[in-house]
Amino acid sequence: MPRLPAEWEPQAAVLLTWPHPATDWAAQIEAVEAVYLRIAAAVTARQRLLVVCNDAGHRAHVRGRLAAADIPLGAVALAIAASNDTWTRDHGPLIVLDSAARAQAVDFRFNGWGGKFPADLDDRITARLHAAGWLGDTALTASPLVLEGGAIDTDGAGNLLAVRRTLLDPARNPGWNQAAIEQELARTLGIRRCLWLEQGQLDGDDTDGHIDTLARLCAPGIICHATPHPAASKAERTALAGLRRELAALRRTDGRPYTLVPLPAPAPLTATDGSPLAASYANFLIINDAVLMPGYGDPADAVAAERLAACFPGRSVEIIDCRALIRQGGSLHCITMQLPAAGAWR
Repeated sequence: MPRLPAEWEPQAAVLLTWPHPATDWAAQIEAVEAVYLRIAAAVTARQRLLVVCNDAGHRAHVRGRLAAADIPLGAVALAIAASNDTWTRDHGPLIVLDSAARAQAVDFRFNGWGGKFPADLDDRITARLHAAGWLGDTALTASPLVLEGGAIDTDGAGNLLAVRRTLLDPARNPGWNQAAIEQELARTLGIRRCLWLEQGQLDGDDTDGHIDTLARLCAPGIICHATPHPAASKAERTALAGLRRELAALRRTDGRPYTLVPLPAPAPLTATDGSPLAASYANFLIINDAVLMPGYGDPADAVAAERLAACFPGRSVEIIDCRALIRQGGSLHCITMQLPAAGAWR
């Protein structure tokens, strides 16, 4: 049976789909590329980076930006695959390990979070990377299930944390019931137990409750979770209070409760039109020897970093300003996908 490793397990690389002018980033491409360069620098200091470029001209541009930022090009591979957008967590491969600890890539469908945004190119990125050899000799398994990587989190031992509505969504998976989805998760990812949540929603979130904005497994028995800012809307405060109650009711396989670590929230941030932006410290990325945490220029940044450092002893916490990212509805974890050490990545 396959096993989906936890994010804190050893990694070989991180995958990024780089922004380009044909994406929604066009109006703020410089600010967003600066965030990507910060992430690239943090990753390549510890492991490899695989970057998806839109075409040959874009690849030359990305190479130039990386070189100008003194990022070691020997630690970077630049692949080509056309993209609608850059939310790698949701359109990239999920890598599982087989019984011999060999990596296998699972290619789930991606339909733009239930048809909210164009996704035809993004849906083909994993297959194109595999066909071009960028995933090494990794086998590829295709699944008909629409599943975004940001919708699930795992402890590497067959337990999966998710908000039910993001998978049991008629706009994503019409005709699928919970039993069928759990069976497909078992087949493709080796999931033995789904910890389904009903509550939790951030104002401004387009994903219908992605777990990587709400609650994250930090160790087999530890879950950190978002809490509302005092100035948050009543709807967000109610949803996050409900999430906290549900998490407190969860039990580990041995019957013990999980240790819960509350993460603060920055003061509410809004877009230029006044609409809310979903800023969450739960959207961090774990890499070798470090945790990359989104920052929002708020005093709560330091508090969240301190709490995450306690959850990940032996790893430094590096804050990366992600205010440019959340203008399009996501943050640091949403644009990245870790590739475990078992793979023979190019």
